[in-house]
Amino acid sequence: MQSEQSTKSILIVEDSTTTRALIRAVIEEMGDFNTVEAGSGFDALKLLPTQEFDLVITDINMPDINGLELINFMKNNPRYSHLPLIIVTTERSEKDKKRGMALGAKAYITKPFKAHELQEVIRQAIMYESI
Repeated sequence: MQSEQSTKSILIVEDSTTTRALIRAVIEEMGDFNTVEAGSGFDALKLLPTQEFDLVITDINMPDINGLELINFMKNNPRYSHLPLIIVTTERSEKDKKRGMALGAKAYITKPFKAHELQEVIRQAIMYESI
């Protein structure tokens, strides 16, 4: 198992239980990562202050607070603005992708995704933040 000095924590924000489980399984294949799951943007806002996260993976379409609103909140809050974000969504429009990236996401992946694709962007996001 590879580890980068210490276990990295990843917050998965996704309203679909099945997709959350799939993302968690993809991350677990990578080795020493701790995953925390939120079923909505609102749940993510409650979890963010409870521990230090190294990465947030979020869907866009969720009840209550959507992923773009969550990213906007995080990027405008000094406590969370440094956190890398990855969007995993069914939204395929160029407009949504541009908006997500403009708000500060490191990557924008559309569902269905390939495990190695998600793993690669996770590695890049976490390595970038470690430099």
